[in-house]
Amino acid sequence: MPPTPQRDFSAPTIVIGAGPHGLAAAALLNRSGEPTVILERSDRVGASWAQRYDHLRLHTTPGTSQLPGLPIPRQAGPWVSRDDYVRYLEDYVAHHRLDVRVNTEVQRIERAEPGSRARWLVHSADGLVPAGAVVVATGRCRTPDTPRWPGRSTFTGTLLHSAHYRSPAPYRGRDVLVVGAGNSGTEIASVLAGAGAERVRISVRTSPNILPRSSARWHAAGRLTEVLPLAWRDRTSLLTQRLAVPDLTSRGLPRPRTGLYTRNVREGVNPVLDHGFVDAVLSGRVEPVAAVQAFDGPDVVLADGTRLRPDTVIAATGFRSDLHDLVGTLGVLDDAGQPLAVGGQSHPTAPRLYFTGYTNPLTGVLRQAGIEARAIAHALRREKARPALPLPQPGGRRAAGALDNGHAPG
Repeated sequence: MPPTPQRDFSAPTIVIGAGPHGLAAAALLNRSGEPTVILERSDRVGASWAQRYDHLRLHTTPGTSQLPGLPIPRQAGPWVSRDDYVRYLEDYVAHHRLDVRVNTEVQRIERAEPGSRARWLVHSADGLVPAGAVVVATGRCRTPDTPRWPGRSTFTGTLLHSAHYRSPAPYRGRDVLVVGAGNSGTEIASVLAGAGAERVRISVRTSPNILPRSSARWHAAGRLTEVLPLAWRDRTSLLTQRLAVPDLTSRGLPRPRTGLYTRNVREGVNPVLDHGFVDAVLSGRVEPVAAVQAFDGPDVVLADGTRLRPDTVIAATGFRSDLHDLVGTLGVLDDAGQPLAVGGQSHPTAPRLYFTGYTNPLTGVLRQAGIEARAIAHALRREKARPALPLPQPGGRRAAGALDNGHAPG
């Protein structure tokens, strides 16, 4: 254990991550009178958004994508571009006068020693920061997750994760295999097919639920139907899909076996919003193929035994939250490495440690940022109003810090 910092009667709340969830949490904490500092490992606000591909647009409308206290400008249009959204996040920092420390990577969080005013010690490359509370907002997309396919290292073509894809220009005249049929994979495949790639195939393990992008009401429907049983919700979405999306089975993409709502609840997967993908498949410009099984030199081996020889493979295979280095010793993660408590909930053994941005609700990830920020600000305000009570820690140690103990309700 490092030296205990001096007693700090005004230890701030530390927010880790300057993305939408971290900014929203900091804004509402500041509004409630809680001094808050944001630590961001990159050199700018909203870095994970700024690094996405050039043609990215939000899949949610401005009304469900804006953060508390500042609307997205009307001139951004109905589907906000990457650059417009990054500018909005920068404006949000200025509007709320948020204290953001860039180029400050947090290495780990640990409990402060008993008797310290701080509840937590935040270790960064710049030193030790005492904190009265910590909000972890590094997000679900912290680290690109490329599967460890057998023979991957033998591939003689180009293999990259979608996190490193920027534009279709380098792939003109190339044979490209996109792996993964989520929103990123289907959008990248569609854009490549329309921008001069010689051939575009998309490797599909599980057929996605597809909805028309032209309708913005599916997020509202998600909110309205939350109280209904999953089976009923699946039936309503199935009707919408059958009416709006043609059957692509003959093109190699059968209808999904699992309902839209069930898959979201069980796997955290949202539906694909169609932005030209269906037409690209119908026209043959994007060819669905089986799941990738292995690599073998220049070849990609599919689950059905087919061998492909693409010039480039783009793995749109998702991300990892990678929270173990930060909080892996605190007993607050499940077996999959995800937080056991999110939003305004704290784990009973870790009061005043909050997580935001680790769910993927049908009602919209960005809308959830505001919901969780309000819950965190409310929970911390209520907990600080409670009398201090000793709280045992794992291993029998008493909870550190002189701030009030307790479990923050959502």
